[in-house]
Amino acid sequence: MELTRRDAAAALVALGAGGAVAFGTDRSRPDGPDRDPGPEPPGDRIRATFVAAAEVVYPGDVSGTEGFVEGFLAGRLDDSEHAAGIRDAVEELDDWAGSWYGGRFASLSAAERDRLLREVGADTAEEVPDGTTAERIRYYVVNELLLALYASPTGGELVGIENPQGHPGGTESYQRGPR
Repeated sequence: MELTRRDAAAALVALGAGGAVAFGTDRSRPDGPDRDPGPEPPGDRIRATFVAAAEVVYPGDVSGTEGFVEGFLAGRLDDSEHAAGIRDAVEELDDWAGSWYGGRFASLSAAERDRLLREVGADTAEEVPDGTTAERIRYYVVNELLLALYASPTGGELVGIENPQGHPGGTESYQRGPR
């Protein structure tokens, strides 16, 4: 099942964040051979971490996660308190990855990323935005990814939700059974 940027936009609309969606290029950094990459911008680091986490959190038959996750994050990484929580959770996850595995979360193998999320406790923790490290990683990383997936029409089909909340389907979708 292939996820697209259109699915990301649909998920954002379902969450009420559709007005902030902007798909395009980052014009704040120059391109070309003379470009000094400098330190990795926080937004790129967050996107890389979320794409890497999606590879272990999403079901194996899902493809197109990179564009989907990046599209979803484009509407979530603003100046809000929630976006600050996402940034902090990614920083904490990278700190744990560096301490335990010697690299950033996104640079680890899929097996190491899965193991790290379990070792931190994000697989069983309650989702609490101002809780422990495990609870924050669960809330801001794992649950954010799952929310994006299952709020999209394509992701909703994975669990038998053909018409997720916020998506029109008309009376026809209510008169037939699940596929």
